[in-house]
Amino acid sequence: MSIRVATADDAASIQAIYAPIVEHTFISFEMQPPSIEEMRRRIATTLPALPWLVHLDNSGQVAGYAYAGRHGERQAYQWSVNVSVYLRDDTRGKGVGRRLYEALLPMLTTLGYYQAFAGIALPNPASVALHESLGFVPLGIYRNVGHKLGAWRDVGYWQLELRSPAMHTPDPPSPLGR
Repeated sequence: MSIRVATADDAASIQAIYAPIVEHTFISFEMQPPSIEEMRRRIATTLPALPWLVHLDNSGQVAGYAYAGRHGERQAYQWSVNVSVYLRDDTRGKGVGRRLYEALLPMLTTLGYYQAFAGIALPNPASVALHESLGFVPLGIYRNVGHKLGAWRDVGYWQLELRSPAMHTPDPPSPLGR
């Protein structure tokens, strides 16, 4: 098993993991699964600035992925990121999500980020347990914020301080490629 930076060639495997989550669960609030080409575009637009990692199983197949995205568009948010992890059905509960985050979170710190946020559609005790075991603390819940699979859904938000905030204006985070 290994973890590496995703490439455009991983788009089909990533889409195969994500599509059933979109179609059959409320974990993602997307209503239609993105195409392979759309996943390829998402990887390509994320990687110049932020990490997108894949976890390979013993046969070299993508077992899960994790990535970071901008927390907000306004410039003052530039030191914060949103993080997500998605796993293939047969790898849940086997430490794949933890290993992905244990690779992703230090990368974000090295790049100059201070805060990581995770949104979790509720109920999702496994995701809550994973995030809290890594040090994320609950912030609050948006109640009935989305309607999917015939019901209104809540989303909880968790935060992880990657490093103590600087007492001065910090340098902007570095792009991933530097």
